Formats: sequence, structure tokens, C-alpha cells
Amino acid sequence: MLIGQKVVLREKRIGDAANDYAWRRDADLAHLDAVLPVTMSYREYMAYYADELRHPNRRRCRFAIDSLDDGKHIGNCMYYDIDEDRRQAELGIMIGEREYWGKGYGTDAVTTVVCHIFKETNIDRIYLNTLEWNVRAQRCFRKCGFIACGRVTRRGNDFIVMELHRSWLKSIEDNATLTPQSADIKAQLPPTT
Repeated sequence: MLIGQKVVLREKRIGDAANDYAWRRDADLAHLDAVLPVTMSYREYMAYYADELRHPNRRRCRFAIDSLDDGKHIGNCMYYDIDEDRRQAELGIMIGEREYWGKGYGTDAVTTVVCHIFKETNIDRIYLNTLEWNVRAQRCFRKCGFIACGRVTRRGNDFIVMELHRSWLKSIEDNATLTPQSADIKAQLPPTT
């Protein structure tokens, strides 16, 4: 379990399936992820979901995002396509509960998982792809230290590739780039011994 300032990131569990199914069927949320909504039945989804929990993929790490205040499951995040040779992984996040949008929950979840990745793994580079028109997501990722490093087109959608390197964590710890956001991030870091 990882605790941020607004969120708790915890292991996925079978009780998350109903929310995840609803979010994956939501056309607006699917559009934000440049995918089609899930069309399988809930029963089929549950079988798939339970199988994923029983047989985790070692090339990814998934978390449920709960609100720290009320414990509500509000979304999910993960890092995946873990490449141990290149020491990199891709990051994904989705806040499914709309009443939590624009209130810093996504930013806190990203910051919390990024700090975990750089503190607890040998990953040196985290990257993500965000739709070119999704300015809100880009703003969140920039607040967390990500910078644009390229563009890709997949299935007719234009994405901005953003990245963050391990040196970012060192700069936060050393106060080298103390901005209001980095001060908040530094407050989240465990004390050094």
C-alpha cells in the first residue's frame, strides 16, 4: 500500500471489478484512453478479472486508487511494459469517478506511484502516451515533472509521448527544483536515514 496526500494506492482485488467494469464500458472514459468500450458481459468480465488476479503479469504492476479521505475506489493506475534491460516502464492512470476530476487526485496518484517506482525498483525512465487533445492530462503530467519527448500516431490517434527520469527524484530530494509542486512531492517522500 502506498499513501499519498490525497490517495491510497493498493493492490487490486475482486471487489474492484464492478467499478472497473463500469469504467471500461463508459464511452467517454474509453475515448480518453483511445480505446473502445468493453462489450463483454459482466460474467465474462468477472472470469477474465479473476484470472488476472490469480495470475499476475510480472511485466506490470497495477494499483487501485482510493480517496484517502473517504476510502472510495476512484480509479486505477499501473506501470507496465517493464523492460528490465532498458530500465524503463510505461505509466497509465484513469480516474473513473468524475467528481474527483480536477481536484488533484490524479496528480497525487501519479506522484505517489512515480516516487515508489524510483525508490523501490531499478527503473530509470518512466514514459507515457497521452492524447494530443487531452490538455487536462498533459497538465497533470507536467505538474508531476514529465516532459514531452515525442509524438506517435496509433490507430489514427495522435499522442504526445512524455517521460520522467530517475534524476527527477534526486532533484526533488536535493531541493534543486523546489516549486510548489515539488515541495508537495518532497513532503510525500519517506525520510532518508
